[in-house]
Amino acid sequence: MARQVALLDDEAPRNRGSRPRSAWTGKDLPKLDRLIHERMRLGIVSALVGNETLTFNDLKKLLGTTDGNVSVHTRKLEEAQYITCKKSFDGRVPKTEYRLTATGRRAFERYLDHMEALVNAMRER
Repeated sequence: MARQVALLDDEAPRNRGSRPRSAWTGKDLPKLDRLIHERMRLGIVSALVGNETLTFNDLKKLLGTTDGNVSVHTRKLEEAQYITCKKSFDGRVPKTEYRLTATGRRAFERYLDHMEALVNAMRER
């Protein structure tokens, strides 16, 4: 049993001079949208796919992150026109709402297609 654990810890015997069978160059695989691929932005876009709008505080709570993180990543998505931002006041309290754009939805669907192609390519090996 101890030997099995060691093999899982990347101590498996290697064939010197040849690439492992599962290695790939990436030439035959689609390019992932790096803007969406970042963990926090993927979380934001995913959350907005399932909700018409979410507030800044909703995103912060859902993602378990800081104000600064939400602010930086939503701004990048906004600059790419993947989301829109609407600022208003609820009484005297500022309220920021985000919505996924049609461009953002298409980008997310392409991202999922690319991830699916990647998974399928790795399963075929």
